[in-house]
Amino acid sequence: MKKQFYISNRKAMSKLMPDKSFAIFSATRADTGNLPGEFVQDANFFYLTGLKVANAQLIVAKHGKKSHSMLFIERNIPEMEVWIGKKLSKNDAQEISGIEKVYYIDEFPNVIHPIALSNEVCYYDHISSKIGSNLSDSLYQLKQITTHYPTLTIQDPGQLLTQLRAAKKKAEIEEMRKAIRITHEAILNVMNHTKPGMMEYELEAHFRFECVKNNAKQMAFSPIIASGENATILHYEKNNGKVGKDDLVLVDVGAKWNEYCADITRTFPANGTFSTRQREVYEAVLAINKAIIKKVKPGLTLKNLQDETIKLMKKALKELNLIKKDEEFKKYYMHGVSHTLGLAAHDLVDRSKKLEKGWVITVEPGIYIPEEGIGVRIEDDVLVTQDGYENLSSIIPKEVDEIEAIMHHK
Repeated sequence: MKKQFYISNRKAMSKLMPDKSFAIFSATRADTGNLPGEFVQDANFFYLTGLKVANAQLIVAKHGKKSHSMLFIERNIPEMEVWIGKKLSKNDAQEISGIEKVYYIDEFPNVIHPIALSNEVCYYDHISSKIGSNLSDSLYQLKQITTHYPTLTIQDPGQLLTQLRAAKKKAEIEEMRKAIRITHEAILNVMNHTKPGMMEYELEAHFRFECVKNNAKQMAFSPIIASGENATILHYEKNNGKVGKDDLVLVDVGAKWNEYCADITRTFPANGTFSTRQREVYEAVLAINKAIIKKVKPGLTLKNLQDETIKLMKKALKELNLIKKDEEFKKYYMHGVSHTLGLAAHDLVDRSKKLEKGWVITVEPGIYIPEEGIGVRIEDDVLVTQDGYENLSSIIPKEVDEIEAIMHHK
């Protein structure tokens, strides 16, 4: 994305801030020089800077109607270049973020001193931890700020970022489309390689391979590949079961593209053909999935969608002879039908707010029957438009005939 995107995000942030205030955001901490590990950038820091580097910090300060931003990055260490390469330069940081004032991180104490003395409110973005645990770097820094500048009022910028990140801009939606397209190809790769007798982790490998082949090295979350009764466990993570010849396979997966997430669930028969009972359950879930997607529009809340899902689910479970009384539905359907999606698989949201144009939400009803070894969930990523919705993941097959055709034409 272009630097103007990040510039506009910082301007929008400053508009929500009161006069004589400043906000501090930190990149993910990482120990350089150790063995390589997966680096996942802090979502708020990325949203405001576009940078994918560790150990950096951002200050956004506001005085009157004017605001300015300062970025702090690590100095390059020539002796370490042979080990980890060159650090991000000031010029490159300016070009990516659109921030003109770029300092080195060791200059942070001197730069923040006059800012802290001339302001009244400090928004500090951090993750809390339990009493008794060691302080994280951010909490330790926050403790220093409150000690040295006791007149500052400390506030959490989370509510402000929730407002800003809720409605996705055109550029963000395009990144999510790309993440969904890669996820689509990776799901097809799993389906094309599925055979009874395989291990779930083998199918996970086929998913990851296709993502990495498309330069999506990070997952939105750890893939869930669940067969048979394992598919009745909502957050099944072991992926170490053997796929039975009569099993359904549930894949709840999502690639990341430029930090933006996809979150898709599809369910298909390992042997290529739904049994009569599997098809009954699957089509019940599919009907609810389609009905709830059609309900999506500005003005509704996530609770409205959940209430409608439960209403449809009670009827479906009775028709499947799973329950007789309405209140029994939670035995077979026990989770929410929707959450927001963006820079996180479960993105920042105020669930009491009404849907607005630009929100991206999931629609994911499911029916889980442990005693029959059947778990079915169908999940799509849906964009809220001006007067309705767009199913961003409509390219990913979910009709029974489509799935069976794919499974039989490997």
